[in-house]
Amino acid sequence: MAIVCSVGKGIPKYQMEQNRVKELVGNLFSYSEREVTRLLPVFDNAAIRIRQFVVPEEWFLVEHSFEERNDLYHQNAIHYATVAMDDCLKNAGFTDEITYEDIDLLSFVSSTGISTPSIDAFLINERPFRTNVERMPLWGLGCAGGAIGLSRVYNWLKANPTKVALLINCEICSLTFQKSDQKKSNLIGTALFGDGVSCLLLIGEDSKYRKSLTKPTPFIKSYSSYTEKDSTNVMGWRIINTGFEVIFSKSIPALVNTIWKTHMQEFVQREGISIDEIDAFISHPGGKKVLDAMMVTFQISEEKLRYSADVLLEHGNMSSATVQYVMGRWLEEDMKLGAKGVLTALGPGFSSEILLVEWDE
Repeated sequence: MAIVCSVGKGIPKYQMEQNRVKELVGNLFSYSEREVTRLLPVFDNAAIRIRQFVVPEEWFLVEHSFEERNDLYHQNAIHYATVAMDDCLKNAGFTDEITYEDIDLLSFVSSTGISTPSIDAFLINERPFRTNVERMPLWGLGCAGGAIGLSRVYNWLKANPTKVALLINCEICSLTFQKSDQKKSNLIGTALFGDGVSCLLLIGEDSKYRKSLTKPTPFIKSYSSYTEKDSTNVMGWRIINTGFEVIFSKSIPALVNTIWKTHMQEFVQREGISIDEIDAFISHPGGKKVLDAMMVTFQISEEKLRYSADVLLEHGNMSSATVQYVMGRWLEEDMKLGAKGVLTALGPGFSSEILLVEWDE
């Protein structure tokens, strides 16, 4: 098992109301009146109120090179990941303090910029990690990276049950915005994506810190991965001279009723539980249509998906970090012992990741 102890956040300082983003895009893109009527309502229907970005509004008004974008990614990834790590350890909720010297594994997940060495190497220089801390950088998982990163750390802690891990999900989606790309996929991405960084603290089941837990917390019990064959064109990036151009298929909500439905049915059957026994759906809110499709597919109540909807409303889709913000909201709940949850996310590949958690001491 792996035990989720706390979630820290690195929230960028620039905020923009959804209506202002809509206005900005309407002025930037040379749409005809007919296209404006047809396309811009996607901003109104996204169920997003506000989003956060690492750059101010005026940054979006001009063109930028790949080098400039990636330099900004590098600087901001280090800064906001450090903020998220500090927040995570400060709010760990133990009677005994955990410090950076206690961390045995540092995993860094991202898909919105590139760096060699990976960003985790720079983070080790920002805080007093041990020089023998293990590193696990994961790139290119997109929106599924929050769940897949947890699965990889879960496996590591199963093999190292006395140890402590940090999992960082860092997505700076704003820097991928392509001012000259007027395709619908770019418009949808502009209506949905925001910037955000998360950090999770996890311990193994035999960790000496387990006795310091102050309340029931989610224990990861198992997971399941699925990747659909011949579906790499559903979502992802196309690398162009100015950076990342979004690939975003209109079929994604429909895939909830096919790929995700089948995967979920097989998962709960394997685990010997029913959908009705799940108290918390810790679901990545890819968008309102995705959440609606989840509710319809298994008749899931809005109450069980409430934090996914809340995070979408307050932050937009922050790719892999989003589901960790949702996990943070569920951690604030006083869940009863034995309560069950599933953490789910869909991403490029086309892939689905599901984890089973249970609140324990």
